[in-house]
Amino acid sequence: MRPWIVLAGLSGLMAVGMGAYGAHGLAGEADAQALVAQAANYQIIHALALLGADRITVDTRRGGGMLAHGAALLFALGMALFCGSLYVKALTGAPLAVPMVTPAGGMTLMAGWLVLALAGFRK
Repeated sequence: MRPWIVLAGLSGLMAVGMGAYGAHGLAGEADAQALVAQAANYQIIHALALLGADRITVDTRRGGGMLAHGAALLFALGMALFCGSLYVKALTGAPLAVPMVTPAGGMTLMAGWLVLALAGFRK
């Protein structure tokens, strides 16, 4: 089983579904639509990044496999925190129980990109 590919597929599915719901199911709620659109955009981009990280993990000739696994883990966690918090805020309208979860998720996504870049330096 290739867990990063599975997660990438499920994340892509969710991003497209949430994007469609935001555009059609939240008609007339501009703020909620904007939050869902932003979350879906970030989620689809990072679903694709998971595919790239998975590719590095299986290409043993190039090295960097463990770093790529770390990057994929950071992407998954960042999507859950960042995108998830935006979805919750858009769908409930309530303030988040943990107010700094969205920026923490964004920083986690950024850390994933840094770790993925470091994986590229490995022989």
